[in-house]
Amino acid sequence: MTTCAEAECEELAAVRLHVPWDANREVCTAHARALVQQEGIVAEPLEDAAEEWR
Repeated sequence: MTTCAEAECEELAAVRLHVPWDANREVCTAHARALVQQEGIVAEPLEDAAEEWR
């Protein structure tokens, strides 16, 4: 498993964000909750990250 792609975050990635205007990235659930509220971003849960959902 990889760590969150957001700067200075050491949590494990649990979500792949599809960002139309930038590269897709894998982030933790906390960052996914905040970032997915931007129009156009789609969140996809990572298959091996069920334990990271909180």
